[in-house]
Amino acid sequence: MKIVGAHISTSGGVENAPINAFQIGAKGFALFTKNQRQWVAKPFSAENISGFRDNLDKYGYSADFILPHDSYLINLGHPEKEGLDKSREAFLDEMQRCELLGLKLLNFHPGSHLNKIDPEKSLLRIAESINIALDKTRGVTAVIENTAGQGSNLGFEFEQLAFIIENIEDKSRVGICFDTCHGFVAGYDIKTSNGFDDTFGKFDEIIGLNYLKALHLNDAKKGLGSKVDRHESIGKGELGLDPFIRIMNSPLFDNMPLILETPDEEIWSEEIKLLYSLIRN
Repeated sequence: MKIVGAHISTSGGVENAPINAFQIGAKGFALFTKNQRQWVAKPFSAENISGFRDNLDKYGYSADFILPHDSYLINLGHPEKEGLDKSREAFLDEMQRCELLGLKLLNFHPGSHLNKIDPEKSLLRIAESINIALDKTRGVTAVIENTAGQGSNLGFEFEQLAFIIENIEDKSRVGICFDTCHGFVAGYDIKTSNGFDDTFGKFDEIIGLNYLKALHLNDAKKGLGSKVDRHESIGKGELGLDPFIRIMNSPLFDNMPLILETPDEEIWSEEIKLLYSLIRN
């Protein structure tokens, strides 16, 4: 079964996310558990937590298909101690907020070396950062998102993602979210049939499909290998509809959150309907 949703607003309180998701016909959803552009947020109140859980039940959402995203400020591979410590503290807080809400996944960008340390050293710092957070939490899986490779960001090559996973102590609580825009602009040709099959064949060979926990469904404004992270609405960018037809008809992507991060939230409900219409019985 395909579980398509979008990155939902939590305006007015995190408890409103399930309501907002239901209103656009989403079967799963993503959210920020706090302001993604601030380091610190006030703790959840008991009302926030109970309201969120109650609304999950009311609108029929499973925690298996909810994909929170951490703050954009966090850099788990930061080359400097102050920035690394601050990022690790914030990441742990994000994991703990997921615990409080009863959520099972936390999606995040791995980090950046900022051209100040060797990329492999930064990747090791990312793995160590994840290990620290996993050791201090329970029940939440760290879901690493592949990146576009823009600037000094890491995680755009499958080998880099595999290297992080190799250095995670509890491999039962780590996974990957594959972003279609990021993958394409990083150089993985998911646009063509052969390229799509080759990409996920390489994913399985290098990382392992057992680690694939979610997809971000985004078209791309820029071309293959451009390393420019610019999302586009489904079918309106360089990818077109073909890769999304393959995703919606492949059992590889059953029973995991498939989340839109496309730029026009006014048409998310239409995009969800479009994606389901691509299924060929």
